[in-house]
Amino acid sequence: MITLYGFPKTRALRISWLLEELGLSWQYQLVDFTQGEHRGDDYLGLNPAGKVPALKDGDLTLTESGAIALHLAQTHGQGRLLPPPGSTEAGVHLQWLFYIVTELEQPLWTMGKHRFALPKAQRRAEVLETARWEFAKALKEIDDRIPASGFLMGDQLTVADLFLAHTLNWAVNFDQPLYDNADAFRLRLCAREALQRAREREDAAQASA
Repeated sequence: MITLYGFPKTRALRISWLLEELGLSWQYQLVDFTQGEHRGDDYLGLNPAGKVPALKDGDLTLTESGAIALHLAQTHGQGRLLPPPGSTEAGVHLQWLFYIVTELEQPLWTMGKHRFALPKAQRRAEVLETARWEFAKALKEIDDRIPASGFLMGDQLTVADLFLAHTLNWAVNFDQPLYDNADAFRLRLCAREALQRAREREDAAQASA
């Protein structure tokens, strides 16, 4: 059994989306941030950092959304959502994925930390302008490589597509402007039925808490 531990509007959504794209059987375990469950002993036993997502796949427990996504696609994808191992395309796909999580997402999370995530005494409003500049720079460097149709790797949907669309949604939520090309990609990917099902799973878990 696959169990995803998450909370709505976090990085857990990119994993629930991936699980739905893969058509796997899985369950969603809400880690209620509003009740401090991410700091409880039970959850800290899974992820000492107290962050989501975490994933249990049989006897394996994983944290870090990038590692979780690659594990799921490699183990359960049956050739879907990843280019062939060892291929040129696989190298390009990894390049996309690492750029997204280290360069594009990083300044957005800096904004989040200094708006709401860090203790108030540690938040610095002056950091926000630098983070906005960093995000705009990172997006500009890749915008002309985001395809006007299809996916990052051509006709095949991959993990990197989900991560890019999810990250661009974060940017919109943080009021960061997007180039037309990037925004069209975001809207195209976010219209997928698998994402709608993932959101419904999150909402149902929160509603029943």
